[in-house]
Amino acid sequence: MTLEDVQGRPDTRGIALDEAGVSGLRYPVTLADRDGAKQESVGQVTMSVGVPAETKGTHMSRFVEILHEHATDISIATLPMIIDAVCQRLATKQARLQIRATYFRERFSPVSHARSLMGYDAVWSATADGTSTLLTLEVQVPVTSVCPCSKAISDYGAHNQRGRITISARQADDVSPLWIEDLVDIAEKSASAPVYPLVKRPDERYITMQAYDNPVFVEDMARNVAVQLRSDPRVASFHVHASNDESIHDHAAFASITWPRTSMPLGHPGWEQR
Repeated sequence: MTLEDVQGRPDTRGIALDEAGVSGLRYPVTLADRDGAKQESVGQVTMSVGVPAETKGTHMSRFVEILHEHATDISIATLPMIIDAVCQRLATKQARLQIRATYFRERFSPVSHARSLMGYDAVWSATADGTSTLLTLEVQVPVTSVCPCSKAISDYGAHNQRGRITISARQADDVSPLWIEDLVDIAEKSASAPVYPLVKRPDERYITMQAYDNPVFVEDMARNVAVQLRSDPRVASFHVHASNDESIHDHAAFASITWPRTSMPLGHPGWEQR
């Protein structure tokens, strides 16, 4: 029995669609790290293609088929292959892939070297337009910050807070790949001290003094990240959003920067402030 392909019918309204696809698709994925190891996670996936004016719709089931074929090796290095498969299978030049997942990294506390896993909210994205493929990594990194003003004006002590640094970085062409670990390292170096899931008393003492010796405003954190990213040849452009949940105020403080300023405006898709 032959079943009609209704989505393949022509459309006469003369309106092309920027995107049509699937979102909120949860799927088990295997994430590759900088050292070649792999870890299992659950990804929340968005996949889409552009639909020309003369075509009624796209074949949604093929997105899941393609994801299933490639879900065992997700990294910035494999995204071009996946987005190319989308373009070929759905006969299009415009496609987008976005995978959100919790990425775990083994951490060692600074003094006792206690081992634990730290989870980071991360996003892997690829966009094809027929002439090029743009690859983007995003990660949100929790950090500690100590207020320089509080330290300077107080007889003793200084107020500190939990901060978050979100980095979205676009991969430059024809260079070695960026990794989530690279962006995590940059974020942690830009704050007063890193955050660890497991610390002993000697670690707590070390972290407290490390943060006190490296006070930073939220503006400092954003600028510190920008300095490092601008000097990295693997980074073509980026957006940084740093925020602090203030410990002595009933509000949060934030700072953000997009570079280059002319190529990636605020509100660029995938760079929502969270």
